[in-house]
Amino acid sequence: MTVKIAVLVSGRGSNLQAIMDSIEKGYIKNAAINVVISNKADAYALERARNHGINAVFLDPSEYGRDEYDRAILNVLSQYDTDLLLLAGYFRILGNEIIKAYRNRIMNIHPSLLPAFKGLHAQKQAFEYGVKVAGCTVHFVDEGLDSGPIILQKCVPVLSGDTEETLTARILEQEHIIYPEAVRLFTEGKLKIEDRNVVTGI
Repeated sequence: MTVKIAVLVSGRGSNLQAIMDSIEKGYIKNAAINVVISNKADAYALERARNHGINAVFLDPSEYGRDEYDRAILNVLSQYDTDLLLLAGYFRILGNEIIKAYRNRIMNIHPSLLPAFKGLHAQKQAFEYGVKVAGCTVHFVDEGLDSGPIILQKCVPVLSGDTEETLTARILEQEHIIYPEAVRLFTEGKLKIEDRNVVTGI
């Protein structure tokens, strides 16, 4: 059975690219990205999707109320029989209706070692706080802000001479590794949630 994936994006889509590449190279098996949805008409991620023959959909938030927008997303997800929803640089909070419909089937990548530095500009928060180790987290999405069960994490040391930009770039390199890995574990049925703990490799 092929796991049908939808991806929500707002920007460049480098994590989307990493996942598309992992599917095409066979690292992620029995999976296909059927649709990429963006709230930004000029998101380069939409172009990346089109270049790979994937349906690219722009939904303009200004044309909907908050709840109506979530229902519009749900309609697209339903049209493509979505099994797994990925957030890849998606800069809107998902509504509860979507979260309930895809409970434990929505993943997000966040550029910090959660639960530290939630929300926007996590790399900047970490850098300014003076941490010695930063990193990234793949987690399931729940109703809270970056608060869902953690699937995978990767540490990135903060080096002397680092700037916010160099640290961000090194974190992004690790995002491109662990996000495809998390998707692979899901598609192979190797993720099990026990309370807040995600057991991998079962």
